[in-house]
Amino acid sequence: MIRIYTQIQQGHRWLTQYRGKRPAFACVLGFTETGLLPKISAAGATPDDRRYTAIADAECLVNGIQLHPKHPLPPLTVGASPTLISRAFVEALSLPVYVFNAGLPHSPAIPHIDLAGKPAQCVSTGKALPQATVEHLFAQGWHWGEVLAQTVKDSYLTIGECVVGGTTTALGLLTGLRVAAANKINSSHPQCNHQQKWEIVQAGLGKTDWYFQQTAIDPFAVVAAVGDPMQAVVAGMALSASREVGVLLAGGTQMLAVYGLIQRLLRNGSRGDLDKIVVGTTRWVAEDLTGDTIGLAKTLQDVPLLATGLSFATSEFPQLTAYEDGYVKEGVGAGGCAIAAHLDLGWSQAQLLSTIEALVQQYAKIS
Repeated sequence: MIRIYTQIQQGHRWLTQYRGKRPAFACVLGFTETGLLPKISAAGATPDDRRYTAIADAECLVNGIQLHPKHPLPPLTVGASPTLISRAFVEALSLPVYVFNAGLPHSPAIPHIDLAGKPAQCVSTGKALPQATVEHLFAQGWHWGEVLAQTVKDSYLTIGECVVGGTTTALGLLTGLRVAAANKINSSHPQCNHQQKWEIVQAGLGKTDWYFQQTAIDPFAVVAAVGDPMQAVVAGMALSASREVGVLLAGGTQMLAVYGLIQRLLRNGSRGDLDKIVVGTTRWVAEDLTGDTIGLAKTLQDVPLLATGLSFATSEFPQLTAYEDGYVKEGVGAGGCAIAAHLDLGWSQAQLLSTIEALVQQYAKIS
């Protein structure tokens, strides 16, 4: 039920070490105006819906299915929010959940930790965030990584995210770090919009005074130019936590971009233990033929890429079978939470599916 695509031996060691362990789940929310561009993302049917996706997903993640949520899950053109997958396993495993606001236009209506960040401007501006904000968010992530590591002791920390438009900022971050990521990125669309993402990233990087220079790159300057507020937080959190416990970066392209940022920060003198960090996603991301997640992981060289074997092919719910057609694919740590369920409880495909379907059925009754 857990597939390993790259760095096989390291991946096996990580899984063996944390089998039977129950993690804590940190979900880092952020916002980029990139997510408001027409057709950039399917995580909300309209740009206005996408302003609220992160806070609605987080509310469902923490509170479960509510008759009258303050922020209902945004309508999707096709499929169901991946937070339903994550919530199903949070309930089943009684996972402690910590929600972080790294930079949102609206505050979540649930208990959360506000990191005093800010929403990012569109990647195309080349001025997504002030660099001082990026450095502040990294420091906040570092602090909370230390704090959360103490809550899991001999286990691991799962770190997920919710940033609409985040695969485009991931392309921006990786490209700015000189990683060949073009046409390797995923998206929530069944057919990845590579050209649209690339044009946005090139517009943003072209407005910097360093991208075309053969000089050393400041990784924080890259995030400031074409990134989003989640990236710096998760990099800091993963690095500091990895000094004490295991870390599962729960996501696909976006977490591979964070891993690339972590690699660069380590080369620049940051502290952390890469042997304790893996990236875990869904097979819909890992095996997406319209992107190249495995090729991207291989480009980063030393990242173990894991994925849950979870399948919705036999589901009775069309909003779940849409995942098999390439819609949505991942988000809110869904793949990582499924990996945690298998590691902790040894659940089979049937058990994973029935747990998710029970929550989707509950949601369908009130929506």
